[in-house]
Order: sequence, then C-alpha cells, then structure tokens
Amino acid sequence: MEEKDENSLSNIIIGCAIEVHRHLGPGLLESAYQECLYHELLLAGLSVQKEKPMPIIYKDVKLNHGYRIDLLVNNKVVIEIKTVESFTDVHTAQVLTYLKLGNYKLGLLLNFYVTSLKSGIKRIIL
Repeated sequence: MEEKDENSLSNIIIGCAIEVHRHLGPGLLESAYQECLYHELLLAGLSVQKEKPMPIIYKDVKLNHGYRIDLLVNNKVVIEIKTVESFTDVHTAQVLTYLKLGNYKLGLLLNFYVTSLKSGIKRIIL
C-alpha cells in the first residue's frame, strides 16, 4: 500500500467524515460518529486505531493516565470527535496536547453537531 502524507490523509478523512455526516446528520452522541467514521476509514483502506491510549511523561516517569485519542489514522493523523455547539480553546488545546504527546504533526477536530460538516472541521498543525 502506498504511504500517504498527512495532507493526503486529511483529504481522505474529511471525505469519509462528510459521508458519515451526510448519512447520520447532527444530533447523535460522539461515540456513534466515532464508530461510523472508524468503519468508513477502514472501508477507505486506511489503518485506524480507536481509543488509542496516550501516556503522560512526568519528570521522566511514564504515567498511564488514561487519555485516549478518538481515532489515529495511519499512525499520523489524530482525530478528535465532538458534538458541541461550537469549538472552544479547550478543544484545540486537547488536540495540541495529543499531537505533542504522540509526536504527531496533524490533528483534525471534527464537530458533527452542525448542519454542514464543512463548518465543523478544524485542522490543527503542530
């Protein structure tokens, strides 16, 4: 399988997310969108990890604290799924933290609680 860069992956991911939103619409729980997007990404031939644990390194000690990335695609792109009125700084900070902890370059914050998913996508680059 051809190795894709983060930008190519993000285009595929966004297309899959739009497909999920087109079929489900807004109003469901995050877990429903996560499960359907996971399925759609697999259908697109991508490698996807769901609920990937993220340890914290604190003063040279690895702590398995329980932070989890919603979806990690091809071990490159972090996806955080929300169903909120609007994104806040805390949502962005959460994705930035995941990017830093995992040494990833790109994160996608997806809000499925919108009429058109195009207005619910935020790309976050580290």
